[in-house]
Amino acid sequence: MHVMTTMAEVAREARVSTTTVSHVINGTRPVNAQTTQRVYAAIERTGYRPHSIARALAGARTRSIGVAISGISNPYFMDVIAAIEAEATNHGNTILLADTHDEPAKELQMVQDLMSRQVDGLILAPSAGSEEGALPFLLKQSIPTVLVDRFLPVEIDQVGTENERPATKLVNHLLELGHRRIGLVAGLEGLSTTQERINGYRAALEGAGICVDEALIAFGSSQHEPARTAVHRLLSLSDRPTALLAANNRMTIGALHALRDQKLSVPNDIALVAFDDFEWSDFFEPRLTVIAQPTVEIGSRAVQLLLSRLDDPKRAPESIRLEPVFVHRDSCGCP
Repeated sequence: MHVMTTMAEVAREARVSTTTVSHVINGTRPVNAQTTQRVYAAIERTGYRPHSIARALAGARTRSIGVAISGISNPYFMDVIAAIEAEATNHGNTILLADTHDEPAKELQMVQDLMSRQVDGLILAPSAGSEEGALPFLLKQSIPTVLVDRFLPVEIDQVGTENERPATKLVNHLLELGHRRIGLVAGLEGLSTTQERINGYRAALEGAGICVDEALIAFGSSQHEPARTAVHRLLSLSDRPTALLAANNRMTIGALHALRDQKLSVPNDIALVAFDDFEWSDFFEPRLTVIAQPTVEIGSRAVQLLLSRLDDPKRAPESIRLEPVFVHRDSCGCP
């Protein structure tokens, strides 16, 4: 297959001037998002390799890192971003931040926009559709990238938390307290974190010889309101759960709202455990029993992996799983 290699051919394909292509590639002048997207689509179709060439011509790094993460308002991701920024600053780098909203098309647009600003590399929390959009783009353009939080079966640097065993630990704790009907408020479908936490939930029940009741698994889309709706559905079951596991912090808030809607007290009427700690979990009444993810280490390790990749582009990709901490408080119903 013939591969076009000139900027002029990219310009023809994108129906823009060569100057516009140059501005998109080199970040020398702002170009509107629609045109930028068209240029990157043309680059992908033609097989042009602009970033490595631009970097070679520039002869130096910009010392900036693109960070594309969903749900910037999510306290967990805010903590990860704070750690990324602190570690980047320690190494003399700045970060450019974009919210992907966990939408594949938006994610690709944000990634392309960050690259047009000549960042040295990217830290990405991939969306459920990343494997059809942003990820092929990043791999094809050989852009230094580190995935955070969500793991994918690709040869790329990744760092996040162990999910299955901690979810099993939470459910086992509820089983030890005598619960047999345990509801799971699961996250956004298609994310590795969602599936791994479901696997951990199933493993605990199966290990206790309890048949998994699919009606007790409700999807809360990793968000507050969908989780609130999911918990209402669980509570409407004729044989409703006596305990709940909320699989991330925003869904924990949704679950608490649903329980308050129904005037149910935690843990007297229903036990609640969750993934993700909050800065203010200790001030809840009751205090929340949670799995606390090592957000500072996730963020700092992501930056270290990216800087190592920039220093040695040919080194073997690393996949790092960090152990979270079981924080035992009151919401599980322990005295």
